[in-house]
Amino acid sequence: MSPAPIVFACPHCASMNRVAAERLGEGPKCGRCHQPLFTGHPVALKTDVFDAYATRGELPLVVDFWATWCGPCVAMAPQFEAAARQLEPRVRLAKVDSDAEPALSARFGIRSIPTMILFAGGREVARQSGAVSTSQIVGWVRANLS
Repeated sequence: MSPAPIVFACPHCASMNRVAAERLGEGPKCGRCHQPLFTGHPVALKTDVFDAYATRGELPLVVDFWATWCGPCVAMAPQFEAAARQLEPRVRLAKVDSDAEPALSARFGIRSIPTMILFAGGREVARQSGAVSTSQIVGWVRANLS
């Protein structure tokens, strides 16, 4: 018997999709908008769809809380992008602009940026503040998911 499918949100339309774990790497497409479910790029999240990714989705999620005026955030952006290419399709990476989405920053008690939060099983499992490299992001995620 094959394992239960993994349920997670589409990066384009936020609709929930079910994909067998063994088929995640086969380029699955959204059942609603027919766009690829994995793009190798972080998803920009807004307050209204955040829970679809973080609490309803079964795919682990790394969220980078950042702002356009933050030098370390801007410096880390290419590192986070590269980490998305390495970690997908087993982990979804997303970004939240703290200035544009202050309710999310308040909800998670973001006091400094950049701050990454790893969600798994619908809850926060790890938090990391400060700019880090691609290898540090990937290592941090893998260490906290094992």
